[in-house]
Amino acid sequence: MQQPPPYACAPPGPGGPPPPAAMVSKVDLTISCEGLKDLDVFSKSDPMCVVFSLEGNMRREIGRTERISDSLNPKFQKQITVDYRFEEVQKLGFYVFDIDDGNNDINKADFLGQCDCNLGQIVSAGNFKQPLQQNGRNFGSIAIQAQEQGGIQKSIKMTLKGVKLDKKDFFGKSDPYLEFHRELLDGSYTLAHRTEYIKNTLNPRWKPMKINTRRLCDNNPDTVIKVQCHDWDSDGTHDLIGEFYTTLAELEQIRPGKTFEVENPKKKGKRAYRNSGEIVVEQISIEREYTFLEYIQGGCLLNFVVGIDFTGSNGDPRDPSSLHYLGGSTPNQYTQAITAVGNVIQDYDSDQLYPAFGFGARLPPTWQVSHQFSLNGNPQDPNCYGIPGILGAYHQCINSVQLYGPTNASPIIGNVAKMAREALQQQQAKDYFVLLLLTDGILTDMQQTIHMIIEASELPMSIIIVGVGDADFSDMERLDSDDGLLSIGTRKAKRDIVQFVPFRDFKNGGPDRLAALVLKEIPNQLSDMYNDLLRVPPMFQSYCGPPQ
Repeated sequence: MQQPPPYACAPPGPGGPPPPAAMVSKVDLTISCEGLKDLDVFSKSDPMCVVFSLEGNMRREIGRTERISDSLNPKFQKQITVDYRFEEVQKLGFYVFDIDDGNNDINKADFLGQCDCNLGQIVSAGNFKQPLQQNGRNFGSIAIQAQEQGGIQKSIKMTLKGVKLDKKDFFGKSDPYLEFHRELLDGSYTLAHRTEYIKNTLNPRWKPMKINTRRLCDNNPDTVIKVQCHDWDSDGTHDLIGEFYTTLAELEQIRPGKTFEVENPKKKGKRAYRNSGEIVVEQISIEREYTFLEYIQGGCLLNFVVGIDFTGSNGDPRDPSSLHYLGGSTPNQYTQAITAVGNVIQDYDSDQLYPAFGFGARLPPTWQVSHQFSLNGNPQDPNCYGIPGILGAYHQCINSVQLYGPTNASPIIGNVAKMAREALQQQQAKDYFVLLLLTDGILTDMQQTIHMIIEASELPMSIIIVGVGDADFSDMERLDSDDGLLSIGTRKAKRDIVQFVPFRDFKNGGPDRLAALVLKEIPNQLSDMYNDLLRVPPMFQSYCGPPQ
C-alpha cells in the first residue's frame, strides 16, 4: 500500500514579536478531481481529499471532504474553509485517498496523489487546476475554486452637521465629535467609527465620512446603531452631549435633510427638556463595496517592481561589512527583502516579469551617475523573469557598477507612476503596481519624493520602502501616512500608498515577518483605490476607460 510522508503536528512558530494584525478573510474551497487512478478490483476507487497546511517539513490537517463511492471523477460537496492572509505565503497540500474501510482512516487507505500549492495561487486563478502527483508521475488532476465568505459589502458615505448642540465648556462652547457604536448580542455596544472633533462650536460640520457596513453593523440591517455626540476635552474627560439610535435599514431610506434629535440620558424626562441639539444629514449614499479578493478574482494583477539603492554608503561590496556583500553564509538584507516580498506577490502576477531598477551608481562605460538604471543592463526591457531573475540581475549588477550617490528615489517612483498612468490610459485598470524600494539611508530628494508620492496617490499603485542597515530612518517615517495623509502646501495625497519599515526590526523574526508587515496594507490600499477613486467593478473586462 503506497503512502505519502508521515503526518505530524506542526510545531509553534519562531520566537519574537507576533506579526501585526492584518486583513483575514474566510475562504471556502470547492474541490473536484478527474482521471483518478483506479485501485479497486471489482469497483472504482472511493476518493476523499484531505487538505493540509504545509509548514516547513510538517503538515497540519485543515479539513477533509466527504468520501465519494465508486468514482474516478469526484466532485466533492463539502467545502474546506481556510483563513486567507494576503501578506503570507500559505502553502497547502491536497492529498487524495481511496477509502475502503468506511472509517476514513487515511493511514490505512491507498494514496492516489497530491497537489502542493499556495493559497494565493488558488484565489488568483479563479479556477485552479493542477495534476495530481505520486512519485513524480501524474495520475489525474485536481481543480480547486475559492469563494470568499461574508456576502455583499457596502459602505455608507455621509456628511453630517450639528445644530444648537449643548454648551459644555465653561470658558468656551463645545468641541464636538461623533462616535458610532453597534449593538452586540449581549446588549452591549462596541465602537465602529469616530469622527474628528471641531473646536469651539455648537454648530459643527464634520468632514465627509465613510464607514464599511460590516464594521458598522455586521451587514445586519436591523442591528441597533447608537450614535453619540461628545464634547472633547484635552484631559480625556470627554462629556456626553447626547445620543440617538438608528439602523442600517433606516439609513438606507433617509434622504439629505433628515434630522436626528440628540438626547442626553441624564436630562431626558426632566421638565422643559426637549433635546441637546440636532444632527442633520447633509449628504448620504450607500454604495456597493468590492473586496480585495473580488478584484483579484475579477482579473486584477499585481505588478511587482523593485528599486535598489546602489549608493556608496552601502560599503564596498567586496567587504564583508558591506550591505551588498554576497559572500556570506546568510543572504544580505537586500536579497532577503526581495525574496520575502516577492514570494508573496508572485502568486498574483501571471507573467512573472518584474521590472527591476537600481539608483545611485556610476555605470560603465561613461561612469556617469544614474538615478535609475535597469538591473539586467537592458534599458529597453528592464523585466526579469521570476524572483530568481531579479536576484540574478542584482548579483551581476553589483559586480559591474560603481557605488556612488546621492540617494534619489523620486525618479524610480515617477517611472512606476508613469507605468500605472499608461495602464489606465490603455484601459488596463486591472493592472495594480507594487513598488518595493530598498534603501540604506535618508533620501536626499525628500521633497521631490513627497511630490511624486502625492501624484501617485490617485493611481493604481502602492509603495513599500524598506530601510536596510543601521542608519537613522526617523525622517522616513513621514512618508508613511499613518498619522495623516501626506501633503505639501495646498497639495494633499488622495490616499495612503506608502508603508515604511526598517529591516533591522525583523532580524530576529525573519524576513517572512517583514513581508507580513509591509504587505498587510496592500489589500485595503487596492480596494480603496478601485472603490473610491475609480469606481471599477471587479469584472475588469467590462471596464471602459479611466475616470473622466
